[in-house]
Amino acid sequence: MTLNRKGSRRITVDGIEYRWRIRRKPSYMQGLCWTPMTYAVEAAGGSQPGTILIVISDQAHSSNWVCVETEPIRPAHVAAGIREARDQGWDPTRSGSPFQLDRSAGFIAQP
Repeated sequence: MTLNRKGSRRITVDGIEYRWRIRRKPSYMQGLCWTPMTYAVEAAGGSQPGTILIVISDQAHSSNWVCVETEPIRPAHVAAGIREARDQGWDPTRSGSPFQLDRSAGFIAQP
């Protein structure tokens, strides 16, 4: 499984290049601010696709339907998520199921 190159951004963390992407349209649950925004990360190089990292943020999706103000996901947030996932055992070069990192502490779902 790989990320679409279209719409993805490159980031270098600790000398390793990654690509990350936020889904343009929110899911139904994200659109209503019942669940937080997620983004995906993968290693940018290599001939074989590796494990994708799915990060669950503590922010509502920026395109939510209930006009909740959000903070943008910045490259510094992505880099911190990558480092935390690596510390927890994510290996982007190994194939397998997506690795989930839950950083949603503090997210408050809208009623």
